[in-house]
Amino acid sequence: MEPELINKVTWKIPNALALIGSASGEEWNGMTASWITQLSMEPVLIGVGVDNKAVTHRLISESGSFTVNLWSSEDTRPFVKFSKPADRDGNTLNGRPVFVATTGAPVFEEAIAWMDCQVRRSIDFGTHTLFVGEVVDAGVRDDDQRAAAMSDTRMKYGGVKRGGH
Repeated sequence: MEPELINKVTWKIPNALALIGSASGEEWNGMTASWITQLSMEPVLIGVGVDNKAVTHRLISESGSFTVNLWSSEDTRPFVKFSKPADRDGNTLNGRPVFVATTGAPVFEEAIAWMDCQVRRSIDFGTHTLFVGEVVDAGVRDDDQRAAAMSDTRMKYGGVKRGGH
């Protein structure tokens, strides 16, 4: 199969788009992610695929926790800025206000809904690790907004590795 075909097919998978919050000590990060899914009902487990080279991977590995911050489909601008490591200034990441969740990981105040997850398992699949977290805290700020999806943007992620990245 040609890489272009694999990309075309995998980019058609409907994916949520969220900001993953992570922290280890005083180092915090927020990262755009689209490989997110629920894996179990009892306990409630959420899986997040994170690039093994990402700052977020290191922070989740060190702390054993992460947050999933769902954003309004009407405001997808933050996702571009959080595709690179975030700048922390007090209780903000890239200028967006955050608060510390139960696990110590940052939650974005502007998220329409969020989940705070304690890592129960991690599996390295090569380029990415699947972090499986149990939801230990959660909140909803705006129940009427639809959560953003990759299809709400021009962003693409997945398929085969491109350009030596």
